[in-house]
Amino acid sequence: MMIIRDVQQLRAALTSRRRASGTGIEKKVGFVPTMGYLHEGHASLMRAAREQSDIVVLSIFVNPIQFGPGEDFESYPRDEERDAAVARREGVDILFIPTVEVMYPQPTRTKIRVSGLTDRLCGASRPGHFDGVTTVVAKLFNMVQPDYAFFGMKDAQQVAVLQQMVTDLNINVQIVPCPIVREQDGLALSSRNVYLSEEEREQALVLSRSLREAHEGISQGQMATVGELRSFLEAGITSVPLARIDYVEILTFPSLQPLKAEERLDDIKEDVIAALAVFFGKTRLIDNMRLEKAEVLSHV
Repeated sequence: MMIIRDVQQLRAALTSRRRASGTGIEKKVGFVPTMGYLHEGHASLMRAAREQSDIVVLSIFVNPIQFGPGEDFESYPRDEERDAAVARREGVDILFIPTVEVMYPQPTRTKIRVSGLTDRLCGASRPGHFDGVTTVVAKLFNMVQPDYAFFGMKDAQQVAVLQQMVTDLNINVQIVPCPIVREQDGLALSSRNVYLSEEEREQALVLSRSLREAHEGISQGQMATVGELRSFLEAGITSVPLARIDYVEILTFPSLQPLKAEERLDDIKEDVIAALAVFFGKTRLIDNMRLEKAEVLSHV
């Protein structure tokens, strides 16, 4: 595995490896952008990239322009040595670890904004966050020139936003959404889970439990409308004292259009996503449940 910190070296290494097969056919590059402090969720993305690509590139960069005032940029967990060991174990070919100076050699005057999709959910409570995400991902796409880019569905809004960006800007990369990876007890894996106290960690299980019970309720015909689903989730989450809801939203996916409370789930023409953001102490966790159209029709 090569560890690279310079953009020109990265491009040279990729050019060499793409053409190394001797067949005249360029190898496919799979790319996994991360902010590091890797866990099993990231490892699952690397494995998906390994299965679908000839060359796997992993980037680690804690992107300052996607953090707002008072957020955890300085304290965001970092462990480069450990991350490199995980990447090597998962068969990564190139590990790209740029500094802030490499990514932003001068003040950034150009940012990418995907309107509409970024105005709600995490975009509403974290203004400017997705402008930072789309800008840094577009820069990384330009540096790596991947054929495929792998992202976890835990941040479903991010997946939808990036899919819209590559479509609108004709970026020649396929966004590959990958399933949420959970701890054995159901908690969605996140680098921020390390911030949770023991009591907060235990109560945070209410997120996956509420989503699971909502799914079961829909399948048993216990709720049929958007309002019923939202109320069920809110009641479940607030049943534990440490949970402080940022949002509980039911939207179409991937267009992320808000739905009216009285709308029936089986009348909606797209897939549906129930998305949650909840604070436990100072730690903000997200989770979601996607209901495919065929699944809703078969249960409601």
